[in-house]
This record gives sequence, C-alpha cells and structure tokens, in this order.
Amino acid sequence: MIGTTGATVDEEKSALAMFLDAQRGAVLAILEGLDDVALTTPVLPSGWTPLAMVEHLGYAERHWFQEILTGHADPLPWADPAPFTTPRSPSEVFAFYREQCERSDAALASLPLSTAPVGRHPGWLGEETTDLRRIVLHMIEETARHAGHLDAVRELLDGKTGLGPR
Repeated sequence: MIGTTGATVDEEKSALAMFLDAQRGAVLAILEGLDDVALTTPVLPSGWTPLAMVEHLGYAERHWFQEILTGHADPLPWADPAPFTTPRSPSEVFAFYREQCERSDAALASLPLSTAPVGRHPGWLGEETTDLRRIVLHMIEETARHAGHLDAVRELLDGKTGLGPR
C-alpha cells in the first residue's frame, strides 16, 4: 500500500485476524452442546454432517495457510477425507481444526500481509490469490459461509438459533 505506515499495516493484520477468529469462534459456538449423534447426522439433502463441515474447515485452513502460503504441509495421519462425512470422532475432528487454526495464526503472525504464496490454488481463485492478505480474506469468507450453513443446520437439529461466540 502506498503511504502505509507500519502501524497501519499492523492494525490491518490485527483486524483481519480478529474477524477470522470471530468466524472460527462462531463455528465452534454453533456446534457446542451437540452430541455425537447430532454432529454426525446429515440434515440437508447434500448429505454433509456438521462434523464433516468442521473437518472441511480444518482442511481449508491447512490448504491455504500451509500448502498454498508456505508450499508445505505436514502429512496427515489419515487418508484424504470423504466430501460429506468423516470416520473420525468429534474429539479428533475438533482437535484437528484447532491445530490447523493455530498453525494458520502462527503463519499470519510471522509474515507480512504482502507475502506472496509459494504454492498455487488451481483455477481463478489461485489467480486472485496474490498475497497473504487475500488468503486471510478468503478464509474469513469461507469460514463465515460455512458458519451460516452450520447455523441453519443447528436450527433444524434442535431449534436453537442466535448461537455464536460469547
């Protein structure tokens, strides 16, 4: 950014991190209190389960902040996921999600927003992903979109609405 001071860049990074963290918190808060049966119940015609959505979000964090940004991600202890379900337990999936978020946070904290990604996401989105700033913006959008899906599913499961981080 032309004429941007270090303080302004730090404020921008802080704001982006705050919004990403808020969306992650919404995902976890929406699902808080659901038992294993509810977490593994497909509600919508597409067949995905709330637990699989959390796993998907963990993969998205891993993909964007590790594979794309740094060009490397440690191997996973399991095979690639099924698109709509997961054989893993809620404790495994939530631990995976939190670990990927922590790794993403570490990358965000240690690199300037102008850092160009080492890897490349295929297609048009890869063409638009020119720096860490755009990766963070994409993850805010991705997480918010799926938090909305989870919010609707939670309402269908038990009628609860308005759930979010406290």
